[in-house]
Amino acid sequence: MSLERLNPAELSPPSGFSHAVTATGSRFVFLAGQTALDGDGRVVGETLPDQFETALGNLLTALKAAGGTPADLARVTVYATDVGDYRAHAAELGRVWRRLAGRAYPAMAVIGAARLWDERALVELDGFAVLD
Repeated sequence: MSLERLNPAELSPPSGFSHAVTATGSRFVFLAGQTALDGDGRVVGETLPDQFETALGNLLTALKAAGGTPADLARVTVYATDVGDYRAHAAELGRVWRRLAGRAYPAMAVIGAARLWDERALVELDGFAVLD
């Protein structure tokens, strides 16, 4: 498996994401949206950074169960109920990402959502990975 992260000089320098990722491999993993649910199905964390950490941990747990690592992520989409709050906490969220997933950034997008499946959820992450 090989992922190549591309960040053309003509585009604005990326911060916490890659502009493009090419993937070569034989096994694709589609990761369902993960929120800050604990093992009992309850949303935990009152703040966006707390919920982001749990949701990212849940996404990475699902990826690990499929045999993958954070470096295998080709694409992640973040759905936030308050994009302004997401932007305000961007530096903190970046630190959480680097601590849990490292610096091999996938292609990413942040999408504003009126609400998520569980109305207490502030953020949801889904993804796509490529494995050998």
